Amino acid sequence: MDARLRRVNKEIADCKNDKTSHISIDLVDNSPFHLRGSFDGPEGTPYEGGRFEVDIVIPDSYPFQPVKMRFITRVYHPNVSSASGAICLDILKDAWSPVLTLKSTLISLQSLLCSPEPRDPQDAEVAKHYMTSKESFEDTARYWTQIYAGGPGKDGKSAVQKGGVKDEIAMAGLNKAHVDQFEALGFDRSKVIDVLRRMNYRGANIANINDDRVVEELLK
Repeated sequence: MDARLRRVNKEIADCKNDKTSHISIDLVDNSPFHLRGSFDGPEGTPYEGGRFEVDIVIPDSYPFQPVKMRFITRVYHPNVSSASGAICLDILKDAWSPVLTLKSTLISLQSLLCSPEPRDPQDAEVAKHYMTSKESFEDTARYWTQIYAGGPGKDGKSAVQKGGVKDEIAMAGLNKAHVDQFEALGFDRSKVIDVLRRMNYRGANIANINDDRVVEELLK
């Protein structure tokens, strides 16, 4: 058994034996070098009550080269791509150290959900939302947790059932009245949502965007 395999097997076993962290690591297709990690959303955050899955690929030179991780569960967070699940975290790049483990790295991801770094974003649109209106951002992140991670949603309401209809306005972090305003001009709702999301039509930023500019974008 080579050193990489011994190390990975030990880390998986250590994680299974740890009953307090609620972090799990499972094999994908029976491969010890392709794994699925999962952890609970941190308490006191919009991710609370959700269970988040992460795809893990062990490189050939592990542990001297960082593991490759991306979120499988869709997450609304400045440092996670809302489309691909790619993660912006220093220990997955230059700050990696061989003393780090799979479990400690997953704990770092859990901590990242507690402490977004919007000035070093993976998803620029989400980062703009965070910096424009934190309350609106948290509502959107909570809704994504409800939809994708089995979270309870705002005010502890039950999660949307699998196959249920998603609220596309809430998914985009927009105000329904603003969407209705431009939809009433004859534009398709999905186009309005896309344009307002890209323009960060939220909070105090709305004052910087006049209606004519929005209409120009909708006509493109």
